[in-house]
Amino acid sequence: MRAGVVVTGTEVLTGVIADRNGPWLSERLRGLGFDVAHVMVVGDRPADIRAALDFLAAEGMALVVTSGGLGPTADDLTTEVVAQFAGRAMVLDEALEGRIWEILQRLRRRSRQLDEAALRAANRKQAIVPEGAAVLEPVGTAPGVVVEPASGGGPVVVVLPGPPRELQPMWEAALATPPLRALLAGAGTYEQRMVRMFGIPESELARSLEELAAAGVSFEGLELTTCLRRGEIEIATLLQHAAEPAYEAFVAALRERHGEILYSPDGSTVDEQVAALLSAAGATIATGESCTGGLLAARLTDRAGSSAYVAGGVVAYANAAKTALLDVDPALIEAHGAVSAEVAAAMATGAARRLGASVGVGITGIAGPGGGTPEKPVGTVCVDATTDGRHLGRTVLLPGDREMIRERTTTVALHLVRRLLQGEAD
Repeated sequence: MRAGVVVTGTEVLTGVIADRNGPWLSERLRGLGFDVAHVMVVGDRPADIRAALDFLAAEGMALVVTSGGLGPTADDLTTEVVAQFAGRAMVLDEALEGRIWEILQRLRRRSRQLDEAALRAANRKQAIVPEGAAVLEPVGTAPGVVVEPASGGGPVVVVLPGPPRELQPMWEAALATPPLRALLAGAGTYEQRMVRMFGIPESELARSLEELAAAGVSFEGLELTTCLRRGEIEIATLLQHAAEPAYEAFVAALRERHGEILYSPDGSTVDEQVAALLSAAGATIATGESCTGGLLAARLTDRAGSSAYVAGGVVAYANAAKTALLDVDPALIEAHGAVSAEVAAAMATGAARRLGASVGVGITGIAGPGGGTPEKPVGTVCVDATTDGRHLGRTVLLPGDREMIRERTTTVALHLVRRLLQGEAD
């Protein structure tokens, strides 16, 4: 069955806020066996929301999921538009009104300046829902609804709030409603598998896939999607149980062809692998960063429980800071330059020593847009990882703008740490 997603909000349409809900919902829908045909972003205008719904209905969607437009303000009209689309009247759910009022009362206690009349009006607006809809209890103050067409054909519409922290748990609640259970019963059972590769361009992977097909590797029953993310290539495959042998043969052929480049046949991220390796070794890690400005430390500490293995990080942007905070010899900088393999190694050693860690990482480079030279152009980055006197370092030239170079540098660093902990060294 086909499904579509409508993300509402002028702030998303204009790029003020990036859309996180469309990709998240699409991934979940695909995993449930839906063919996600469209993800649309529209403004808060009722006519545009209705036009998106009409288009998706005409395209034969069995399910439409919307996000946004459920707040208390006058421009939050998604539920009303969906009710009109489904041919259902809007009615006040008094019990829901009471439950939302309890939530608003807690907010009111935190700030006595909130006007009760305004809160009451907002409370009532959010408790007016399509007649016969399944109500999804609010995570914030806005309830969601699951709406079936009143008569004739048409998609089931799941209406969810915009904030991801509210939308995601409410999506799980929507799956338990009778309309969604009925759809899921006919959607089939699919599973999504992921492999991750590092150190291969997309063009080379495309050539490999063509040559594997020519060599007789079957892709029947496998829906492959490749994506470049943070300098890695992800290959997501949607399959049913009957295609399991074909998938296993495909992954085996990829591993035979690309070896260590396919570093994650089970879909685990390099972040997860580094965390597991550090934990298994009882090791701690410290970072000394220049051009990435603490992004590697942020990525390492993004995981819950990282305090068990992350000792800390130093952002040493200026040469004086590299010397004072990471014990980099000024003569080393003078001889090789701040962006050099030698300085990166000294930063890694200094970070580990200063913070008492067993693993150190040093990063120095030119993220741009200025600062490059013919010898060291923008995108030149030197990364070093060290433990027990062993070093593993790389100097790379990364493409992209400043943000992309900095982000990809953290990926290079994590892969060096992974390989170092697995026993490799220069």
